[in-house]
Amino acid sequence: MRVVTYTDSAGIGGAEISLQHLVTNVSKDIDITVVGTSNLVVDAIAQHRPQASRVVLPAKGTHSLTAHLQVLHRLRPDVVHINICTPWECATGLFAALTLPNARVVRVDQLPLRTTDALKLWRTRALSLRVDAHVAVGEASARRMEDFYALGRGSVISIPNCVPEITQNPTPNPSPQAGRGKGGGEELVIGSVGRLDAMKGHDILLRAVAQLDAVRVVILGEGGQRTDLEKLADELGVSDRVGFPGWVDNPRAYLPQFDIFAMPSRSEGFPLAIVEAMLAARPVVASRVGSVAEAVTDGETGLLVNKDDVEGLTAALRRLRDDPALRIRLGQRGREVAQRHFTVKQMVNSYEHLWRQVLAQPQAPRLWVPQPRE
Repeated sequence: MRVVTYTDSAGIGGAEISLQHLVTNVSKDIDITVVGTSNLVVDAIAQHRPQASRVVLPAKGTHSLTAHLQVLHRLRPDVVHINICTPWECATGLFAALTLPNARVVRVDQLPLRTTDALKLWRTRALSLRVDAHVAVGEASARRMEDFYALGRGSVISIPNCVPEITQNPTPNPSPQAGRGKGGGEELVIGSVGRLDAMKGHDILLRAVAQLDAVRVVILGEGGQRTDLEKLADELGVSDRVGFPGWVDNPRAYLPQFDIFAMPSRSEGFPLAIVEAMLAARPVVASRVGSVAEAVTDGETGLLVNKDDVEGLTAALRRLRDDPALRIRLGQRGREVAQRHFTVKQMVNSYEHLWRQVLAQPQAPRLWVPQPRE
């Protein structure tokens, strides 16, 4: 089987890391070519699969579409796997893939967002209706994509993002944790991972920490909001309890330093960082957005709060700060769930099954498409 994976992303985030895991771990008898519009991204995705071919295409300009068409027709893939950060991206790659006479096109939406731009909405819907399989990274995300772009119920399937399993048992020793937090001699550490962007809700986390004593927070990531977040921490009087180490290549290595993992995002698909934290047996506090609740079961594998809810986040963090046994119980249960449902092996098996399934079926119509189901 010849598979082309495609992304037009210009940077590395959860969507690209998820694609890297897929490319690295698919069966060796599958011929993979990584195609993109950024050398940095293509190299990162293909770096752990030396036999994978790499092609970098122009992102914009008059030659972009021509180059996409020429390369895809030359490669003659059986499957084109399009990895999309936001629904209106990858339009050039999708259009070029849909012109292939025999290939099957699989669209993967990492983040279920809607747009008020009429042209982007029409284009996204038109391209989505013509692919052979449409994937979102969670059930809730799939339903949102169907609703946002009038695709018809049941037209988008769910395959969650997953991460490699941690081989060592990271279950924390309860003795050190019992002395951390309120009443103990050491501050409890709240960790978060994600680009410094308003969508990630780090400002909500800082406001919550300002209402808690005996805690400090470490936010791993880089982005345009760094200055604003540093200023907010200073205004709230917590700058001495907040760390911004910046981008790190291996966030997993930092997880054992955290007592709690927090993700108060305003929007998400199915974030890899939460699965990493669960596999590391860290208790998770996260907002009810996207498909987060499909991994984090409130009171079982973590605690859920509403987005933009400072008081709710504060209460959840306080509850975990003051109850070491609860932290350990939620962390251990989260690891069990992640091992069962959210490791790379499950994700790879799902995509390989999907690729074979679409190849065994007739190609979806490219010009005329049937009326979507309600």
